[in-house]
Amino acid sequence: MKKLEIYCTTIKYLRVLEKLPKYIKPFGIGLEKYPNFWTTDKSLVNISSQNKYIGELSGIFWLWKNKIQHMDKNDLIGNCHYRKMWLNKLYTEKQKTSYLSLYDSLLSESNNMLSNTDVFQVQAINFKNKTLLEDFKEIHKSDALLKSITFLPEIFREKFSTHLKGNTFFPLNMFITKVYLFDQYCEVLFPWLNKCLQYCLENNLCSGYNLRLPAFLTERFTSFWFSQIENRKTLSYARLGNFYLSNNVNLFINPLKIPFTFRMYPTIHKY
Repeated sequence: MKKLEIYCTTIKYLRVLEKLPKYIKPFGIGLEKYPNFWTTDKSLVNISSQNKYIGELSGIFWLWKNKIQHMDKNDLIGNCHYRKMWLNKLYTEKQKTSYLSLYDSLLSESNNMLSNTDVFQVQAINFKNKTLLEDFKEIHKSDALLKSITFLPEIFREKFSTHLKGNTFFPLNMFITKVYLFDQYCEVLFPWLNKCLQYCLENNLCSGYNLRLPAFLTERFTSFWFSQIENRKTLSYARLGNFYLSNNVNLFINPLKIPFTFRMYPTIHKY
């Protein structure tokens, strides 16, 4: 059976991340200080100094440079975020009644899909009246995404452009994939991301809500890259609220294990 490791990136210390299933590992990024037993993006080969611009990508870079060399090429590696957790299947509507806890409904190492799938993406957003390019410009008031196409190697430009002219978006820079495919993704991603970052800084685009504009650009690239892989599936995710994340609550209980908590999930986007 393939080994599964999911790294949960966070910009703050949260006890709940230590209460997740053992294959989901707390991964501290950014300026915060974390326990010594946590993985962080500050050691070994890293680009932690760029975290304020690229968000979770500083963690993905660290895994690429320092982790996958110690894994089998067919092992599964993935990421999630401290507020967003993988669920065990694709849900098309809310669970109205369920005795399950959210913990019971997280993606499990025993999930049969893990043995025969190369890539998992999060449940897609399908825009009804706009393309990915139009959505990006509407939100970020910038043509940086259109410009970013030119930063890719020529063999990928037309396909990326076609993806951006479509209406299907796999958001959040979240994925699970085989190690060798993760390596291929990073080989293309980070030279491109570096050019995107330089462009954004030179044109004073990284400010206010757009401070992490390179990370938002990468969200569209990640959607494109993994959607090109034929043997893939999509999974739903849960969005954790403040009750789940509270360090005070997690001193006494694991809120993820409270029965009936799954009925609030999954997170489903309707556009």
